[in-house]
Amino acid sequence: MRYLPLSDADRQQMLSVIGAGSVDDLFVDVPEAARLSGKIEGLPDHASELAVERELGALARANLVAGEVPFFLGCGAYRHHIPASVDHLIQRGEFLTSYTPYQPEIAQGTLQALFEFQTQVARLYGCDVANASMYDGSTACWEAIVMARRITRRGKAVLASGLHPHYVSVAKTMARFTGDLLVHDAPKLEAQSDIDALEVDGETSCVVVQYPDILGRIADLSALAAKCQATGALLVVVVTEPVALGAIKAPGEMGADIVVGEGQSIGVGLNFGGPYVGLFATREKYVRNMPGRLAGETVDAEGKRGFVLTLSTREQHIRREKATSNICTNSGLCALAFTIHMTLLGEKGLRGLAMLNHRKAVAAAERLARVPGVELVNESFFNEFTLRLPKEARPVVREMAEHGVLGGVSLGRLYPGEAALANGLVVAVTETTTNEDVEALAKALQGVLA
Repeated sequence: MRYLPLSDADRQQMLSVIGAGSVDDLFVDVPEAARLSGKIEGLPDHASELAVERELGALARANLVAGEVPFFLGCGAYRHHIPASVDHLIQRGEFLTSYTPYQPEIAQGTLQALFEFQTQVARLYGCDVANASMYDGSTACWEAIVMARRITRRGKAVLASGLHPHYVSVAKTMARFTGDLLVHDAPKLEAQSDIDALEVDGETSCVVVQYPDILGRIADLSALAAKCQATGALLVVVVTEPVALGAIKAPGEMGADIVVGEGQSIGVGLNFGGPYVGLFATREKYVRNMPGRLAGETVDAEGKRGFVLTLSTREQHIRREKATSNICTNSGLCALAFTIHMTLLGEKGLRGLAMLNHRKAVAAAERLARVPGVELVNESFFNEFTLRLPKEARPVVREMAEHGVLGGVSLGRLYPGEAALANGLVVAVTETTTNEDVEALAKALQGVLA
């Protein structure tokens, strides 16, 4: 009863208070076909804590741990070195136990950290203002599309082919409830992206592009920004690898109206896919249409510097019809980790880290391109590039994993059913990658392709 402390009498009392005859009455709205009937096969009724620990430990040991094998996975989640001081600081009680900054008189530290976070994101993205974070990059992307609809009063969003397919999937799921029309095609395994050919018309609310895109390609967005401006559409830029902005031009400087993305690379570990931290920034004139919340700086009655929630445009704070988002919280602890890591790096450190990533990626791309049958697709890239293999990439990745090398992400996994992409392999290289790791990948790839 350690984990289920309620007695039958406790349950019956709660059911009587809420007016339900049984626990089953609470699930009447779930279709019968979707309910589980009977026990789950293979799952014991109970086990001791020691037995559970052993079982879970055995399952964990079946994983290939990122830090223990040559690791080249990316596509939106990247392995970077995080200083030990980041984890040490975010676990201080003042931060770890803080929920949300409703009461500024007792949450000045939290509010100031969010204010610093917003400043860092705005400067990184080249925008006027940023919010206090979102759940992750994919939901931030969708919120940008909804924000563009509010501003333009149009319902069609054009998604560039190089946008991460998981982000596209989230947008399509949400668009089912809003009625937005999403225009999107799968990318082609080519050196150049399709952004110059994107059609923008008077019905387009926004154009969404990724920078660098899912294949690692980098494009100048200035011409597209001008095209969007000429038609009254907004340019939304998605950045899944924020470290890249230490080396390439910020989207806001090229005319982007809204810049969103994933902040995991800075301060947040891979963590089996989450929790992560979504970044969101825009032009100042659109600030009141921005979702989430925004911490601001002020002075108190005595003239002392202080921090408050300047904008909080969610349903819990204002009338539902005026809310710009139903997001109920932000990724505060992950945002704090981002801020601490970014502060430790500074501008010089971020640029140095970015250049180190790029140099290692260039060396890796040159080495892998020498493997017989392997072709480098990209003409430009930051720390992630795409290889064209002489056969389907998915079984190649699996076989390399069996030999202790996590060799990248197959495009066939991201785009099932797209035969033209099946031979594509996306390889990510960071400062954690050694020359020995690259050589191990090259040899494993050559052995599997032989």
